[in-house]
Amino acid sequence: MTTTAQPEQQYRVIGTRPVRHDGVDKVTGAARYGADINLPGMLHAKTLRSPHSHARIRSIDTSKAEALPGVVAVATSADFPIIEDRILDFAEVQGNARMIAENLMAKDKVLYVGHAVAAVCATSPHIAQEALALIDVDYEVLPTVLTWREAMAEGAELLHEDMTTYFRQERFARGDDTGVKSNVAGHIQHKVGDVDQGFADSDIVIEREFETQTVHQGYIEPHVSTAMWSADGRVTVWTSTQGLFNIRAQTAAIIGVPESQVKVVPMEIGGGFGAKAIAYLDPVAAVLSRKTGRPVKVTMDRTEVFVGSGPASATFMRCKMGVKNDGTMVAGQLYMVYEAGAFPGSPVGGGALTGFGPYKMEHMLVDGLDVVCNKQKVQAYRAPGQPQVSFAVEAVVDELAEMLGIEPMQFRLQNAVVEGDRMPNGVPHRVFGCIEMEEAMINSDHFQTPLEGENRGRGIAVGFRWQAGQASSATINVNADGTLNLITGSVDIGGTRTAVAMQVAETLGIDVDRIAPTVVDTDTVGWTATTGGSRIAFDTGLAAIAASEDLRDQMAQRCALVWEVEPETVEFADGEFTCTSTEERMTIAEVASRMMRTGGPLTASASATSTGVGPVIAGNIIDVEVDPDTGKVDILRCTAFIDSGTSVHPSYVEGQMQGGTVQGLGWAMTEDYTYADDGRMLNSSFLDYRMPTALDLPMIDTVVVEVPNPRHPYGLRGVGEAPLIPPLAALHNAIYHAAGVRVNKLPMSPTAVLEAIQDAKE
Repeated sequence: MTTTAQPEQQYRVIGTRPVRHDGVDKVTGAARYGADINLPGMLHAKTLRSPHSHARIRSIDTSKAEALPGVVAVATSADFPIIEDRILDFAEVQGNARMIAENLMAKDKVLYVGHAVAAVCATSPHIAQEALALIDVDYEVLPTVLTWREAMAEGAELLHEDMTTYFRQERFARGDDTGVKSNVAGHIQHKVGDVDQGFADSDIVIEREFETQTVHQGYIEPHVSTAMWSADGRVTVWTSTQGLFNIRAQTAAIIGVPESQVKVVPMEIGGGFGAKAIAYLDPVAAVLSRKTGRPVKVTMDRTEVFVGSGPASATFMRCKMGVKNDGTMVAGQLYMVYEAGAFPGSPVGGGALTGFGPYKMEHMLVDGLDVVCNKQKVQAYRAPGQPQVSFAVEAVVDELAEMLGIEPMQFRLQNAVVEGDRMPNGVPHRVFGCIEMEEAMINSDHFQTPLEGENRGRGIAVGFRWQAGQASSATINVNADGTLNLITGSVDIGGTRTAVAMQVAETLGIDVDRIAPTVVDTDTVGWTATTGGSRIAFDTGLAAIAASEDLRDQMAQRCALVWEVEPETVEFADGEFTCTSTEERMTIAEVASRMMRTGGPLTASASATSTGVGPVIAGNIIDVEVDPDTGKVDILRCTAFIDSGTSVHPSYVEGQMQGGTVQGLGWAMTEDYTYADDGRMLNSSFLDYRMPTALDLPMIDTVVVEVPNPRHPYGLRGVGEAPLIPPLAALHNAIYHAAGVRVNKLPMSPTAVLEAIQDAKE
């Protein structure tokens, strides 16, 4: 494992590897997850799900279920006030409360196999499960529109009769409703230059098509939520989520109460990768609690997670690129179709912005379509929408390099973007280490070591991600012994408690073990956006730094009071206050010990709006061996690269790189939702949904390049998502160089590889 560092300055705490604060609780089993909530008098709920992929609901009869001994209440869509609002605006594609409500409980139609239609709560989960069979739903079965191809076909059945296509061009242009009724919910377009002219000016032009399938994020913990609707009208929700304030807003809107009446308590989370930021169960548990006056817990089993929650989009992409004979990239065009599932809101926007992100081209045109079909409503998956488009672009780049006779990594470096070059939306790139990371790839031991042996190949790919950021809040309370309690609303899914605490420690010049970080509920901390977008170390770090600086200034005032000097004469460095006129000194611990005698408790709170996490670049080098008789692919060696800006905790950076790479390799090799023609999922368990294990993979080596981000005081970038972007394409390119075939449809299973080999022979 190698680290290549290029820091502008050294830090006291940042860059070290302390033990994470929640580590002991996690490894001893003391940490409490959503399923660990057990309240007096608690009821258990189960969900009835549709057996049809597309059907109109004529009626629902729950009387038999309600009569079963032990059943306390039943809920259907009629119990959710938001659904009674007839205003529809599917052009809003994401964040639409009605859409979320109709996804968690179908009203007029079911839109995928697994779509919830009713929920039963009873004194035991077994009785609730038994009661589901007693609910009589009268369905009018409609034609299934399972894939984007069927959805976009002439005369296709419409999932939403009133939905029209929404068109948005470029970053700042106003969007327009086209008025055209179809299953295409949205069309986003980015345009720089004139691609037709660019292709005319090119010496070599190639165009290829690619497909990826629906895949699952692979989190271990199923969705679970417990709610208590108190007699005073306040609702408390205990849930495993990435975004407690997001769940508060969704739950309040769907059950029809003000946000101030909903408190969300985030439990520890057993993985999410973007998929646990939306409400599936919380409003259901709340409504059932209101009906019964008792706490209600709803838990998905593994099959329900697969069929009833949101996977990542299946996609179709057409990539066309033109180059000069000297290797200069001239033009690029992308046509992208992303499946949104039953409701609008695929991550096609992320793919549209980033596909050509690593490359300098004068002419670019990107069209992305958001298409609904009779599958589960998709959700985010670690760099949403970006691994798919990188798979297409990086495969074409590799093919162009071969046609030009240029080494693939040198071809990428020759065309790498720098500050000021344009993204596909016309916005100039900011400072990031695209060139530095690609140079690190070329100089790495992996790249420099020849790959020998028959049926072996080496694949290379890079992936670009743009990260915007949102708002976060933090509070620091000082204890009399000089220790600090750090309070945030950022759910920890990757060691961010410690990463944020380290920034506080750096700002105040103390050891990080003097800080106790805690993630609290929505009543206890200022509004904080969801843990996602690789933003927590950056955004919540900004809030924590601002609170630290406020606390430092308060302490300086206390020192001036004790020393009877003007505050301007008090300076701070390395955890110690000094009076410039008397040379008296006090540590933070000494100031804390006197706080009750110098003005009372010391506490500081701050909210920070993100300065924009900015761009990040990641890469992979992968060596494989392909069995030409079976198509089996063995990964021999894999190295992941990233520009981290500044690595707050290098071990966490390396862990994110390794985890993201492994997920990308699974996506590329083995994973997909397998559907029957009628929309039933055929592999809804981890026995049949094939994720890679330690037996399938080598150790993932890591190389970290540090080009400090000028938008953060300590130079941070987000690192949680970009490592997932390049593995799909890198593996594709490696298989080609080993077997001589390009498998342009994922997953590249042994069957798919063998078929490609046999087709090439024929």
